[in-house]
Amino acid sequence: MPRTAVVLAAVAALAGGALTGCAQDADDKDAGGSSGGGGGGGKGKTTLTIGVFGAFGLQEAGLYEEYERLHPDIDIKQNSVQRNENYWPALLTHLSSGSGLSDIQAVEVGNVAELTGGHADKLVDLGRTSGVDKSAYLDWKWKQGTTEDGKTIALGTDIGPTGICYRKDLFEKAGLPTDREAVSRLWAGDWDKYLRAGERFKEKAPKGTAFVDGATGVMAAVHASGTQKFYDADGELVYKDSPAVKEGWDLAARFAEAGLTAKLQQFQPSWDQAFANGSFATVTCPPWMLGYIKDKAGAGAKDQWDVAAAPRPGNWGGSFLTVPEAGDHKEEAAKLAAWLTAPKQQARLFDERASFPSASAAYDLPAVKDAKNPYFGGAPVGRIFSRAAEDVPVQPIGPKDGIISQYLADTGMLGVDQKGTSPDKAWGKAVKTIDNALDQ
Repeated sequence: MPRTAVVLAAVAALAGGALTGCAQDADDKDAGGSSGGGGGGGKGKTTLTIGVFGAFGLQEAGLYEEYERLHPDIDIKQNSVQRNENYWPALLTHLSSGSGLSDIQAVEVGNVAELTGGHADKLVDLGRTSGVDKSAYLDWKWKQGTTEDGKTIALGTDIGPTGICYRKDLFEKAGLPTDREAVSRLWAGDWDKYLRAGERFKEKAPKGTAFVDGATGVMAAVHASGTQKFYDADGELVYKDSPAVKEGWDLAARFAEAGLTAKLQQFQPSWDQAFANGSFATVTCPPWMLGYIKDKAGAGAKDQWDVAAAPRPGNWGGSFLTVPEAGDHKEEAAKLAAWLTAPKQQARLFDERASFPSASAAYDLPAVKDAKNPYFGGAPVGRIFSRAAEDVPVQPIGPKDGIISQYLADTGMLGVDQKGTSPDKAWGKAVKTIDNALDQ
């Protein structure tokens, strides 16, 4: 999904008590900070600066304060830029110049491949930092922050493993099962089964309701669940011939042509209103989406929504922490980055902010293992999303994933869904736009 969509999602999720480090914050400073930290935090203390985008969650969860208590010689200062689309270009500029950088810089998942592919020499190998245990993290997340030659320049904070959120009341009226395990079995392992469940829903659906919000959401979910999307393992652009891209495009088009969608574009006002109106029965949802739904659907929809497993899980969202080589306090910064991303702190971040851990070692901790969501009928969200996270495929990420995803959705599939454009014509238009954007 486009980065702007994820940002908007988490903004609303903040109001609903759940987000992933992708929201907005009151501060809007430069992407960098103190050009590597420095003094100023008190006599004899070292000030470490952390550059983030939006309400990243670490400060809000009290983790900086706890680290300062455990390390009285350290002061932590956060520099927050409101939106990643402003933060990221500035960060690249600072990395190139070697100045204006914070001691730690956050990076969004859609940008990490650009760092591992072209800027690794400007970042510290955090995999060698004391206390960092590769086995404590999900393999696919670890690989996202690691270069081809094995240098881990980015430690994962959160992830967005996907499930399917569904309206129990609408399912019941349409004659479908409502128990989350039974619902999961409806489409287990096969996106085509998801479509067939939609066809069953349509036969008896309450008037004015659709099975799914929109075709673009279906397409993105299928794309995220494949082992290859827009780039191959060698970093070559392959989206035109990728089986997962074709599967996602074709399935989404079938949803649209079968009249199973509410023809909505995600994160637009009409989409938000549809939650409140109960206009559709299912939507792909990572953990941070739960807060968004609660906020938009309102108190009246409590216990009407539930969470089931996706046909095949994918990942939607997530971030990393990096330490620039140009920093004045690289050793101290690396230790802080390792501590902030350790399983115990990730579990706390999930408990406080609903940012789902990328450290699989956190899944057995009570804050994750026993987590339930009362708005979603007491759904055991810790268990549901832990299972999904462990089954997310290792998928190559390319430097232009965000651009390709956005144009396939907005220039391509949205036309099929909302205007009845033929899938072949819409595909051609999207490819032309993408190639122009990538100078192909």
